[in-house]
Amino acid sequence: MRTATVADLRNHFRRVSSWIEHGETVQILKRGRPFAQLSALPAAAQPAIPKPDIMAQLREVWDERVFSLAEVRAMREAELEGEEG
Repeated sequence: MRTATVADLRNHFRRVSSWIEHGETVQILKRGRPFAQLSALPAAAQPAIPKPDIMAQLREVWDERVFSLAEVRAMREAELEGEEG
């Protein structure tokens, strides 16, 4: 088991978290005495981060709309005018 001080957590968290990610348990010392233990959660206990459905969001806003070249040019010109003005 590795040990780290409270100051190590504050100043070198990246190194300490790397130990934990690689399966080690880290004992935290506060004023030279054991204070806490840190270890990684089991893989099954870690919550999955849902990925946004970008295409669903686009369909919600634009439905099945397809812009013509003239419409795209007009929108781009309007953007450029807004930047200059």
